[in-house]
Amino acid sequence: MCACVAIIGKDNAPLYIATANVDKEIALQYQVHASLDVIDERCATNQKAAADGRELYLGSLISTEQYKIYGYVTNTKIKFLIVIDASSTSSFRENEVRAMFRNLHNLYTDAVCNPFYTPGDPLTSTSFDRAVRGIISAN
Repeated sequence: MCACVAIIGKDNAPLYIATANVDKEIALQYQVHASLDVIDERCATNQKAAADGRELYLGSLISTEQYKIYGYVTNTKIKFLIVIDASSTSSFRENEVRAMFRNLHNLYTDAVCNPFYTPGDPLTSTSFDRAVRGIISAN
């Protein structure tokens, strides 16, 4: 089960965070922010290896007893994080996580293309929130 979806800006400021369980929101935000160091480390390593053909999907970033965190970075350095409950990770396959990131990236692109959105501001669109919560509840 997907526990949390987060979108983090270029400057590591959260643009959007949605959790499935409000009671665990603070703990999930802590896990998301802890994984940003891993993303920065992997991006620095990947840029040295292949500057042009960088893979957007970073795979599993952190595995704890309770959660497994996956990462995805766009070409514009926007970071997407999905936190999955560790009790249900056996039912998740890599291609399902990749599909979730593709859907999330498409939703983000649609939300940012809104002419009233200012780049770098938190995403407050209700249709975007509804669609992301649909991804969370569907998985």
